[in-house]
Amino acid sequence: MTRSRRVRMRRVYDPPEEADGSRVLVDRIWPRGLSKEAAALDEWCKDVAPSTGLRTWYGHDPARFEEFARRYRTELRDDPHEAAVRHLKELSRHGTLTLLTATKDSGISAAAVLREVLTH
Repeated sequence: MTRSRRVRMRRVYDPPEEADGSRVLVDRIWPRGLSKEAAALDEWCKDVAPSTGLRTWYGHDPARFEEFARRYRTELRDDPHEAAVRHLKELSRHGTLTLLTATKDSGISAAAVLREVLTH
């Protein structure tokens, strides 16, 4: 199985699937209106999320996504982000890893950038 198939991305509000493997929330803020039981997480990896300043600047504006992705990749090289990335890579070596986000459009989310980083 290729590494890109081992790292999935889904909305945390979607029901868990057997194919998810390890389910890791990668948002800094807990998803609104979701109980811990319903989330069915294996862990919450806040340290890999974008900084509050970057997240606020981006505001999920599609026109800012390219610049957001560039800045976020830079952040991922700093501690504690780097340690969290190493941890997620290790999880993906042992089976499927599903990155969970509350973002409505996951294609332009930090989780999408993170998945790309983890699979390349």
